[in-house]
Amino acid sequence: MEIIKKHAITSFSIFIALLWLTPLVWLITTALTKATFNMSFLPTTAFTLENIEYVWSTIPFGQYYLNTITLVIITFAIQFVTSTLAGFALAMYKFKGQALVIVIIFMQIIIPNDVLIIPNFMTLSELGLIDTKLGIMLPFLGSAMAVFLLRQSFKTVPRALAEVANIDGANLWQTIWRVYVPCAKAAYMSFAVISVSYHWNNYLWPLIVTNSITNRTLTVGLAYFAKSKEADMQWANVCAATLIIISPLLLAFFVLQKQFMNSFVSAGIKE
Repeated sequence: MEIIKKHAITSFSIFIALLWLTPLVWLITTALTKATFNMSFLPTTAFTLENIEYVWSTIPFGQYYLNTITLVIITFAIQFVTSTLAGFALAMYKFKGQALVIVIIFMQIIIPNDVLIIPNFMTLSELGLIDTKLGIMLPFLGSAMAVFLLRQSFKTVPRALAEVANIDGANLWQTIWRVYVPCAKAAYMSFAVISVSYHWNNYLWPLIVTNSITNRTLTVGLAYFAKSKEADMQWANVCAATLIIISPLLLAFFVLQKQFMNSFVSAGIKE
């Protein structure tokens, strides 16, 4: 009975995995075969790279990639510093209003970012940061999710390690970066996956804030292309553009999937 149950769970898991893979398989096969107005799941035309070449030459993907990579890297780098310091303070120190601060952090995690679009836009407008890369990044330079993950991770680090570092002459700054940060690698990896994938795929906020190609991201560029005459009413062209955009994330996942899965398992909430 136990064996039957195990096989049933395995079969169901495989079925769900194949179901989730269906859109990706359709996208790849459509992007890499000759364009046709007859839509089908399996390819009915010959393999070709013409769709990729056409889209790449039509859309300024070089500029879009540069903008997106710049935003993703700088945003995560600043989040790394701000969240580390905030998480360390909440984990290691007791101060008045600490419980209120933690409640506010929980509220920020619960509230969707889209709810804050209007007040954020009005603030950026007053600061003169509309259609700038800084304007896209500014609302995300602090992350409540990262602060919470790091606080939980830092609380599990034995205080004896910090005491030994202090005996060896390390100051507070050195203790944070040489003791606590290395011990929280799993939490950092987990948040890196969340942050990079979110900002790489973020569409609504960059769409509202940007007006020019020099600051437009990949997702916004794809949306403009999909409704333009250059798309030529062909799903093959739209799928080719989408494949170009998602390829870096897919490649990163397939190469680092073991580390990704281990990080989420290891970064569970601990007390």
